[in-house]
Amino acid sequence: MDDISLLISGFYTVLSWQNLGLMAIGILLGIVVGVLPGLGGPNGVAILLPLTFTMNPTSAIILLSCIYWGALFGGAITSILFNIPGEAWSVATTFDGYPMAQRGKAGEALTSAFTGSFIGALVGVIMITFLAPLVAKFALRFGPPEFFAVYFLTFCSFIGMGKEPKAKIVIAMCVGFVLAAVGMDTISGELRMTFGMAPLLRGFDFLVAVIGLFGISEILMTMEEGLAFKGKQARIDLKVVLKTWAGMPRYFMTLIRSSLIGCWLGVTPGGATAASFMGYGVAKKFSKDPDSFGKGNVEGVLAPETAAHAAGTSALLPMLALGIPGSATAAVLLGGLMIWGLQPGPLLFVEQKDFVWGLIASMYLGNLAGLIIVLASVPLFAAILRIPFSIIAPAILVICAIGAFTVHNAQFDIWLMLIFGIVGYVFKKLDYPLAPMVLALVLGDRAEDAFRQSMLASKGGLGIFWANGLVGTIMTLAVAGLVWSLIGSLRERMRMRTA
Repeated sequence: MDDISLLISGFYTVLSWQNLGLMAIGILLGIVVGVLPGLGGPNGVAILLPLTFTMNPTSAIILLSCIYWGALFGGAITSILFNIPGEAWSVATTFDGYPMAQRGKAGEALTSAFTGSFIGALVGVIMITFLAPLVAKFALRFGPPEFFAVYFLTFCSFIGMGKEPKAKIVIAMCVGFVLAAVGMDTISGELRMTFGMAPLLRGFDFLVAVIGLFGISEILMTMEEGLAFKGKQARIDLKVVLKTWAGMPRYFMTLIRSSLIGCWLGVTPGGATAASFMGYGVAKKFSKDPDSFGKGNVEGVLAPETAAHAAGTSALLPMLALGIPGSATAAVLLGGLMIWGLQPGPLLFVEQKDFVWGLIASMYLGNLAGLIIVLASVPLFAAILRIPFSIIAPAILVICAIGAFTVHNAQFDIWLMLIFGIVGYVFKKLDYPLAPMVLALVLGDRAEDAFRQSMLASKGGLGIFWANGLVGTIMTLAVAGLVWSLIGSLRERMRMRTA
């Protein structure tokens, strides 16, 4: 009951004209940040952080957190309409969102993505509200072995649940691991595969790679097909939104599973990217029609968006309760709290009750306002599909180039983007999946660091991954899922030979 009364007082704090105005401004800015590839929530929050130094901490955190909520919503827009993920966690959304847009169902895809995002974030905020002490205590149990186990489970799930040949998935994933290893080794400090090129010291940024692999390669593929922009006849209106909402109850279990996956990986933290891929894989595993995934299945849009938003929201819990940022954006917000004279940790809930519960209340209102704003903007974004491709293609190229350049303010990244675009084009022509490569590129270095730290702690003993019930359970699930999928593949081959 104390938590409820504190939450109500938090709503009183947030419900002022100034804070409501900052909330709307933050969401609109966040949507723009999410739509433009290369910016993203962390960069948007970091760029605007200096503007909040003269505000009181509550108003400042409301503005910055709403930029984050808007970026979470906006990342799905370019993923669905142009097959260009605005964020790393939006990659999985392209698998079914873009095919839906090509089939003239852009409105249904966007509405599903935004609704799933809202539900995932709402579950994350509810968890923060009522389970903060328990979840914070659980997060303290995670060390390098547990982190590696989560990443390993993600990789194994993607191999086991992929519809492409297992060999091609593994090859694509290995390419991603190699690319993730380029740059400075964070454990030893040595340089790897830089070939004397200074820009490669920082490695390959996943946003540059994703913009090229998905955006530029799609433009090349469309040019080859005769400059035809599929999905340009899509019609969006209120009926589409209401019809999509009417069909949501049938995906109730998918939304619940994805929300739980997102909350788990957000708090641990596994990250929104891992949550989106795992949410997609689990939804496909439990679907009654798994073969339709990748061809425009609504569940393939709902699952990754719901999981990503649940993870992105719940990642703020360890930042507030323990002072441990659960995501890049949470790390930026952590710096902001310290600048405002606040020390994140358990005492924050005691010494700064108004601030903490005002922030939690703004999460409820910010996500609701974000859903309304993006749904009201659906016709505007869907209208882009009606623009002839010969006109929109140069604009997409410019946006991609700006996005790639913005990551590090380096012209070299634009050339990398073009190279990755050619690689993505070749992969598509040879029917190699791009998603495993991107997944390995995004999570490969983190998985390597966690594995090597575990090996150093155990002096090379693999038993550390079964040293306790938590890490042992995760690793066993990963190995079991991988082995089961390989057995299924062997059985399928045996049937084909005997047929």
